[in-house]
Amino acid sequence: MLPLSKSIFKAYDIRGIVGTTLDAGIARQIGQAFGVAARAKGEQIVIIGRDGRLSGPELTAALATGLQDAGVDVIDLGVVVTPMVYFATNILGAQSGIMVTGSHNPPDYNGFKMVLAGEAIYGDTIQQLYQAIANGSVKATVSAPAGSYRQHDIKDAYLQRIVSDTKLARPMKIVVDCGNGVAGAFAGELYRALGCEVQELFCEVDGTFPNHHPDPAHPENLQDVIRALQNSDAEIGLAFDGDGDRLGVVTKDGQIIYPDRQLMLFAADVLTRHPGREILYDVKCTRHLAPWIARHGGKPLMWKTGHSLVKAKMRETGAPLGGEMSGHVFFKDRWYGFDDGLYAGVRLLELLSRESDPSAVLNALPQSSSTPELQLKLEEGENFALIEKLQREANFPGSDEIIKIDGLRVEYADGFGLARSSNTTPVVVMRFEAESEQALARIQSEFKRVILAAKHDASLPF
Repeated sequence: MLPLSKSIFKAYDIRGIVGTTLDAGIARQIGQAFGVAARAKGEQIVIIGRDGRLSGPELTAALATGLQDAGVDVIDLGVVVTPMVYFATNILGAQSGIMVTGSHNPPDYNGFKMVLAGEAIYGDTIQQLYQAIANGSVKATVSAPAGSYRQHDIKDAYLQRIVSDTKLARPMKIVVDCGNGVAGAFAGELYRALGCEVQELFCEVDGTFPNHHPDPAHPENLQDVIRALQNSDAEIGLAFDGDGDRLGVVTKDGQIIYPDRQLMLFAADVLTRHPGREILYDVKCTRHLAPWIARHGGKPLMWKTGHSLVKAKMRETGAPLGGEMSGHVFFKDRWYGFDDGLYAGVRLLELLSRESDPSAVLNALPQSSSTPELQLKLEEGENFALIEKLQREANFPGSDEIIKIDGLRVEYADGFGLARSSNTTPVVVMRFEAESEQALARIQSEFKRVILAAKHDASLPF
């Protein structure tokens, strides 16, 4: 059995490399710790599910055993998208759940996304699970009679709930690329049930991801969708990440509509029913989003990156909509407030089906010159130290505002630059946006200057 590594307890989930920092023994301990935490909140049932990764069955079985050790009853949904676990915690009379997923990480990773008594847990709550295992207090608490175990198929209830609440103005022809992630088991059926004609790409669930990586945040993973749209009469392309909680969108002419621009379309719609309410977005999003939200009668609210962090802020503010640049979109309007890539795709098609030229509508959303996410790769832990140093010492002459809620977002009259620490891998994530290529280059050179001053040997990606 592997020793417990603190490194797998991340900011908003638990994630490690199978056989190196994660195995069945650790999964069982996590189940025990979570089970004890659930019972302390008065919860008796925990719902579990897993994605299509090869390590999923073994880790899920061990997790279930650990939960039962703690006296918790387990409902196992089997192979599902992460949002189905969240959905189940809203309809099955049990508010705690764990999804066994490596999300968008490489095939040898796996991990756990957790909801405890109705809240996506993060930060200190995840560290408390680590402490409980590390100091042995879980073992002392696990003395209850073992919990029960049963399987449950949630698919029909999930599909029916979406389809019963959605009406497309006309049938649409779409391309769906699931990158061999678990969304492939459900996407085709869902969109056909709405009346779409669906061309499926890589919808066979395969945990080795043989075609391309299931992460629509990166343009190279959308090239198959772009080609399929060129070579067919499909109107729009949707792509999903490995566990189905994030959405990528491509227009007929091959333009990638990043999630911060998708959020514009969603915000304009949601604000017709929730005027004056907050719309949440993370620090990576375009500077065009705040004025757009304000213009449509909402209150723009920038927040930290991380699906658990955005969900917690949405609960706190009562916001009807939130979104992240990575592709997580959270609807609390007609839905439950959790991130769901398949459902976000449904809401997008509902809006686009009213248009004769959906791609023109999407392409007309405001945008500037921008970079994709750029990554400065570092040693484990070095990313946090570098960002803390920059927050303390970096100086940006000529900037309008420096926002430090999550890393450093430096606003200029003609653009912004962002550097923040990833919470899942040892990298500093950077993103730049500006009104011209010259402004983009200028802002990047400012960031290059301060990063190299703080870390002389940094190998920058720009």
